[in-house]
Amino acid sequence: MEATFWHQKWQKNEIGFHQSEADAQLVKYFPQLHLPKDSRVFIPLCGKTLDIAWMVLDQGYRVAGAELSEIAIKQLFDGLNLTPNITELGPLKRYSSDRIDIFVGDIFDLTQEELGPVNAVYDRAALVALPEETRKKYTRHLTAITNKAPQLLLCFEYDQSRMAGPPFSITQKEVEAHYGAVYETILLERAPLPQRIKGKVEAMGSVWHLT
Repeated sequence: MEATFWHQKWQKNEIGFHQSEADAQLVKYFPQLHLPKDSRVFIPLCGKTLDIAWMVLDQGYRVAGAELSEIAIKQLFDGLNLTPNITELGPLKRYSSDRIDIFVGDIFDLTQEELGPVNAVYDRAALVALPEETRKKYTRHLTAITNKAPQLLLCFEYDQSRMAGPPFSITQKEVEAHYGAVYETILLERAPLPQRIKGKVEAMGSVWHLT
């Protein structure tokens, strides 16, 4: 799955994955990370998620993000009524304002030095968005650039033969294969999703605390 796939999704506004409010599982489980106010949270493949507004405006955190689509990030800042400072960083652009830094471009071009220190990672839409052949590279890269910061990870499990991703099905076995050597993988919740994915398949949702 190439970058053009996601650019076309944003250009055509085919963003059914975008939620109209902060994610309920984020609101429920993020306090279990026990982060003090002003901690910096990294959100990979963040899009224009309203989870950022919840973290920054409601909870007092700082947020860093990575997103391929510049369209998404322009809409993010417009939605927050913020005018970002834009800095060229080689293949990346950094959109910054008070308490928010978003790196626009390929996440694999983002280095630990450019990202800077983070206290936690919130992955709702990254691991599940990537095809199997990319997920191992992604999890290794994420662990490296965040210096093994603890994570709140949200996944789906469903019969992959019934629907092509994204989002892709991520089993407990795969979570542990990617992260078990680095983190303690704690399953916080595994429950049926209230709605079918893309209106097609029933799925289980899982919430992980990687610490």
